[in-house]
Amino acid sequence: MPSPTQRKPSWLKVTLCTTERSAKVRGALAQGRLHTVCEEAACPNRGECWSLGTATFLILGDVCTRGCAFCNVKRGDPGACVDPAEPARLADAVHRLELDYAVVTSVTRDDLADSGAAQFAACVRAIKALPKAPTVELLIPDLEGEALRTVLWAQPDVLAHNVEVVRELSPAMRHEKFDFDHSLCVLRSAKSLGSASLLTKSSIMLGLGETFAQIESAMSELRGVGVDILVLGQYLRPTRAHAPVLEYVHPDAFAQLEQRGLEMGFSFVASSPLARTSYRAAEAFARRRVEERSP
Repeated sequence: MPSPTQRKPSWLKVTLCTTERSAKVRGALAQGRLHTVCEEAACPNRGECWSLGTATFLILGDVCTRGCAFCNVKRGDPGACVDPAEPARLADAVHRLELDYAVVTSVTRDDLADSGAAQFAACVRAIKALPKAPTVELLIPDLEGEALRTVLWAQPDVLAHNVEVVRELSPAMRHEKFDFDHSLCVLRSAKSLGSASLLTKSSIMLGLGETFAQIESAMSELRGVGVDILVLGQYLRPTRAHAPVLEYVHPDAFAQLEQRGLEMGFSFVASSPLARTSYRAAEAFARRRVEERSP
């Protein structure tokens, strides 16, 4: 693999939100009183995505009961509050934006008995009830048991759960309640409990000191639990209070990892410095696959 660099390279460029379409997205979010992970997590792709008329919706508020070393989302106690009107507002925004692919994620809500599973399911049902229902992807926290079944019964098209980093870095980078093996279990269970057409997906951030062998091992473990879509991207530090970037991985190395992932049997690998879980290339692939499987 090409040698990494510790200085921010020229290939990492963030697109600004200046188009008419991005203004439409902002308007729809404001009108629906909706949050997005694009803003809360300071995603570097929000300009590109918003200019294309899409966003990753963040349900169950904007306060997370956990807090990972890489994440910019606020942490605290949401007080067990859930907005019952949120699914309808979300579906209305999806309809007004004429989305053909809707991505819904949430903060982690350990204060709720079901960790927010019922709200995820209600959002899927509300979106699927639209006259022109888009493909629906859920990016869930580490739900298990009845909570995971509740989400799967709503029949999302894509179920994503991120291991976030390689196994060796998980204890240092993720909240102590997260566990690499538990994340694998969530993905394995989703594959076995979901519909035959369900696509599963996970993401790994690079640039935090992991080795190529550790990346390969994590990829192999994800493929071993049936993950269909893999996303590999460069970690970017949201603020100085977060974990530092230890290296900027060259695009050629990402290309090599993409090829390795395809050799392992992943149906699709999105691997580039600015690739994120909600990434247009991966979404386009998933939408085509869902359409192919539809009766």
